[in-house]
Amino acid sequence: MAVELGRYGVWHGPQHFGPELAAGLEQAGYGALWLGASPDTGLRDAEVLLAATTSVAVGTSIVNMWKSPAADVAASYHRLEVEQPGRFLLGVGIGHRERNDDYRSPYETIVSYLDELDDAKVPADRRALAALGPKVLQLSGARTAGALPYLTTPEHTKEARRILGGGVLLAPEQMIVLETDPEVARATARDRLASYLQLTNYTSNFKRLGFTDDDLADGGSDRLVDAMVLHGSAVEVAEGLKAHLDAGADHVAIQQLGREGIDLLPGYEALATVLG
Repeated sequence: MAVELGRYGVWHGPQHFGPELAAGLEQAGYGALWLGASPDTGLRDAEVLLAATTSVAVGTSIVNMWKSPAADVAASYHRLEVEQPGRFLLGVGIGHRERNDDYRSPYETIVSYLDELDDAKVPADRRALAALGPKVLQLSGARTAGALPYLTTPEHTKEARRILGGGVLLAPEQMIVLETDPEVARATARDRLASYLQLTNYTSNFKRLGFTDDDLADGGSDRLVDAMVLHGSAVEVAEGLKAHLDAGADHVAIQQLGREGIDLLPGYEALATVLG
């Protein structure tokens, strides 16, 4: 990897990130900050995080190929590379047919987009690809630094590593709730999972992992919720995060869930102490 990510990073949409949280996470020892929720083509939110920190990596997870033309994204990448050399990783992905009216031929679109990034001189080892299924996982290893799976399990991580082989980045995202009351934690988790249970990319992957239509109904079964969102004390959550590394991940992007307006940094600091 041309960009050093460390073992653990933090994933949030730009509405949750800001200079103060970014600086605090870097001080706590996290190696990467991941911008979710289809960052804008200009990558201005990534620029803010880079400026607020000194050495932590910043990545997108992911820029939506349907919303952001490859040539424009490449220009933004090169701007960030001039400003903050070696710190930015461009994560790109295909998005969801339910949210993009012109969604078509997803695999061919990904290949074409990567071709355009090649033409615009975005190095393969400075970009990564959102990937869940076997075909796109293989493509991520062949055409980018590696894969950024979202909303998966250590079992998926193990299979993804088998498909990718060694020497290829595998950086799954993992939702967590730092709450020891299971019912409270599951309620928080279900609120976050609700929209994903309407998206074919994720529900298809859940079924590949052995979950059934019954697991997907009524906000998700306890079995599904517990598998997709780690919850408990910092020690318990840390064990679940380490399971991804044991299964073959190089890096885990942690997304802490909580009440609207909650200060996320203390939870991340507590977790960082346990993770070492």
